[in-house]
Amino acid sequence: MKRIPAALAGLLLAAAATAPAQAADELTVLLDWFANPDHAPLVVAQEMGYFDAADLDVTLIEPADPSAPPRLVASGQGDIAISYQPSLYLHVAEELPLVRIGTLVSTPLNSLVTLADGPVETLADLKGATIGYSIAGFEEALLSTMLAQADLTLDDVSLVNVNFALTPALLSGQVDAVIGAFRNFELTELALQGSEGRAFYPEEHGVPTYDELIYVVRRDRADEAVFARFLDAIEQATVHLLNHPEESWEAFVAAYPRADDALNRQAWTDTLRRFQASPAAVDPERYARFATFMKERGLIDEVAPLERYIGATR
Repeated sequence: MKRIPAALAGLLLAAAATAPAQAADELTVLLDWFANPDHAPLVVAQEMGYFDAADLDVTLIEPADPSAPPRLVASGQGDIAISYQPSLYLHVAEELPLVRIGTLVSTPLNSLVTLADGPVETLADLKGATIGYSIAGFEEALLSTMLAQADLTLDDVSLVNVNFALTPALLSGQVDAVIGAFRNFELTELALQGSEGRAFYPEEHGVPTYDELIYVVRRDRADEAVFARFLDAIEQATVHLLNHPEESWEAFVAAYPRADDALNRQAWTDTLRRFQASPAAVDPERYARFATFMKERGLIDEVAPLERYIGATR
């Protein structure tokens, strides 16, 4: 091997020292809603340097239309979308090129909620009741499955679209119950307005357990190494969040001051135990089981192969 002349070696070292650092990989993450405690691992990863350590420049975007992020990612107008496991089956059925690469919230948050001091103490008491909902299709499938546990059908209740005004509709007496209430928000919202809620959980009444919030990307990009680095950073941020919830809360509200209120502080505590500590981990049987549920409820015509739902990042 030839020896490099000392003068040339010095020039090479000087050039290396003055060369600009390689730019971090940019990723755009489209949230499913305005930033809130459901997104804590993302915000902690951003605010506490975990994305920086992974050489990632991540931009979190709040959508004007909560239903748009998966479609925007499918069309190449974003890298990652926060979506819902049940929605993934519908998107695949529509032939959108999307797959799940990770889990954010690993348990259902959806619930059926009534007022604790009202006449509905069991699901059987919903016979003849008026039930508010926001999203046709999936919420009706949840409700019909839960009602079946009490030998009731959708014909035994009246459905009213309350357009996401779940708590006001319940407190005003417009409805006797609401489906689609997030257990980490609406129950606290009721309490803050002086009422106690009673929640019935879908997974305890015939609905297979599912991931509430997931990360989805274009199918043809799922094996890109950048997404594995993203999930590694999310995992580290989640561990920090679980070990240091108060410090993480301070970082969250510093980034989103509007969230610094009683509702979001309680939601923060209520959501902690529901985050997936290993976001890249996946249970294929869980996804297959829920696909079968979606088909049985008439929401999809056929169950696609698992690789159409689940993408690999390792």
